[in-house]
Amino acid sequence: MALEGDIDLHHFLKKYFGFDSFKGNQENIIRNVLSGKDGFILMPTGGGKSLCYQLPAIIMEGTAIIISPLIALMKNQVDAMRSFSTDDGIAHFLNSSLTKLQIAKVKEDVLSGSTKLLYVAPESLTKEENILFLQKVKITFYAVDEAHCISEWGHDFRPEYRRIRPIINKIGNAPIIALTATATPKVQHDIQKNLDMLQAQVFKDSFRRANLYYEIQPKINATKEIIKYIANNKGKSGIIYCLSRKKVEELAENLVVNHIKALPYHAGMDATTRSRNQDMFLMEDVDVIVATIAFGMGIDKPDVRFVIHYDIPKSLEAYYQETGRGGRDGGEGRCIAFYSYKDIQKLEKFMQGKPVAEQEIGRQLLLETVSYAESAVCRPKVLLNYFGEVMQENCGNCDNCLHPKEQFEGKDDMVNALKVILEIKEKFKVDHVASILSGQASSSVKAYSHHKIEMFGIGKDKDDKFWNAVLRQALIARFISKDIESYGLLKITELGHKFIQKPVSHILTLDHDYSARKDDSESGGAGSGAMDTELFSILKDLRKKIAKKNELPPFVIFQDPSLQDMAIQYPIDIEELHNIVGVGAGKAKRYGKEFIELIKIYVDEKEIIRPQDMVVKSVVNKSGFKVYIISSIDRQISLDDIADAKKLSLKDLLTEIEVIINSGTKLNLDYYINQVVDEDKQEDIYLYFKEDAESESIEEALKELGEEDYTEEEIRLIRIKFMSEMGQ
Repeated sequence: MALEGDIDLHHFLKKYFGFDSFKGNQENIIRNVLSGKDGFILMPTGGGKSLCYQLPAIIMEGTAIIISPLIALMKNQVDAMRSFSTDDGIAHFLNSSLTKLQIAKVKEDVLSGSTKLLYVAPESLTKEENILFLQKVKITFYAVDEAHCISEWGHDFRPEYRRIRPIINKIGNAPIIALTATATPKVQHDIQKNLDMLQAQVFKDSFRRANLYYEIQPKINATKEIIKYIANNKGKSGIIYCLSRKKVEELAENLVVNHIKALPYHAGMDATTRSRNQDMFLMEDVDVIVATIAFGMGIDKPDVRFVIHYDIPKSLEAYYQETGRGGRDGGEGRCIAFYSYKDIQKLEKFMQGKPVAEQEIGRQLLLETVSYAESAVCRPKVLLNYFGEVMQENCGNCDNCLHPKEQFEGKDDMVNALKVILEIKEKFKVDHVASILSGQASSSVKAYSHHKIEMFGIGKDKDDKFWNAVLRQALIARFISKDIESYGLLKITELGHKFIQKPVSHILTLDHDYSARKDDSESGGAGSGAMDTELFSILKDLRKKIAKKNELPPFVIFQDPSLQDMAIQYPIDIEELHNIVGVGAGKAKRYGKEFIELIKIYVDEKEIIRPQDMVVKSVVNKSGFKVYIISSIDRQISLDDIADAKKLSLKDLLTEIEVIINSGTKLNLDYYINQVVDEDKQEDIYLYFKEDAESESIEEALKELGEEDYTEEEIRLIRIKFMSEMGQ
């Protein structure tokens, strides 16, 4: 199979691919393949791995078998190869997505010798019929793409990948090249051993991608931050990774409502939809793809300008591989990950119940991820070190280089943390230890009488969040470990014992606590900025003027919480007004024009930089409960029956109805009111709210109308009627 002589590779490179020169190790790798030798290729994403098997496959006589885990990537690469040739038969894939007729055509082209590259999924490779077919084919070499899938220590381990070597032996031996963009020395050895190619020539390109900017952000209002970022980078291509399919769908929907061209992509979608979404991204019909971390995307798009991780991945290999999709053309590539230690704890919980060996691997991979996220060191330096490469200088272009975190001497804090673990016999988890250190006598601490031990509260000048962070950094420093058998119990390592006996300087990072602050999925309501008291006062005057003109009490126009939110968010058009608390479409249309005009003048005059980019539209998500109430009232079902059906008191149901009314939905309760409130009483209460009331207060109404003659329930019902009729 090997080709002798000094082949003019530059001629073939220019002829088939239009390039004048090779990148990095490409030429040496190709000459190694042409000489019939095994090769292990470690090249970062964007380094040009695929050319290393595409060019020799075209030159050599026969067919190269490319083993790839991703059906999407196969299609993408076959399309790319066909674009370099006048013959569509030059490249084919053989996988479960093909019909019998299509499979017959593939086999015909391969046997005729016109197919130079045949892409096969490992699952397809193991089928007996395919083995028999491939035994008839003149195979030039095997290329195992995404070879990290072979290793249990790799980020995307696939058991079927470990069967590749025995299958190759069955089909017929030919040189093997294994290619991956991410492999630690341990993973590399595992791949070579499994493929029986320990003697293979190894080619390593630097993992350094100078055009990529790395940043970790605390996971606070992550959806809003993502929307802000994309809005400021209109028209740029990007990929967002999420941990779950549900979050993928939800986030994609949120992006679309905020006028961002985005589509979801995950394994739970049918193949046609997934393929269509991928093509729309490649053809630039959409700017953003939201995908699951668990499902690799075979996207070979050179101009991806940002890769955002909504959830932190399970390993640094996965993280590096996914961020590597950014800036493959050498242009801008921003890699932003949102990190919360709570996400790590979730991933740890997912591992429980798995075999101990698998938990051990998963735990160590997660630990490396935590170490990276919380590190104050130059990000590329940490990544390169993880892959066995030394980087001398700081990159000067990551968050840690541009905005150094505050550090402090943590020797004494570390010793105290380790001593507490020893004192409670290494039988408790992180939160329990942190409570003891900070002097928090939680129920768990009291249950074991740990509030009585000598070291209780030794670090009470700092809170439990601080101590949680110290313990995480103790894990990173390998001073402690989490026991696997009884998962989560902290044990002192040999290194930890040495540190207690002979403490040395140990620098800790202060600004690293990415733990539990509410993210956008948990928060809601008005904006969190400081209220502009001057604007609030001006808006109140306007409300008073409009109320007087309409002969209505001011609170009917907009209630105080709505004005306060306007004085935080500065809405200047009707669409933005819809985001204000308590402002529904009806109110915005009826009363909004004068308010937004006034706010716009105020903003312009004061040259205010609005926090409007913080205001992100939410996907309309009326709870089933509210929909039930509205539809039941439309059907004139008695409020008592609605309350009974939902196991509520009538008082609580009225509160729910008031929320619905105040947000701008009109409801007609006449059918119920006429049954339970006397007609004269209805008129008196209605007139009170229309002419005399200074606020919407029920207490003031009772006082004015007389508690002996009117009930709270009657007043609330008529106030609902009044607000619905006059306020919308």
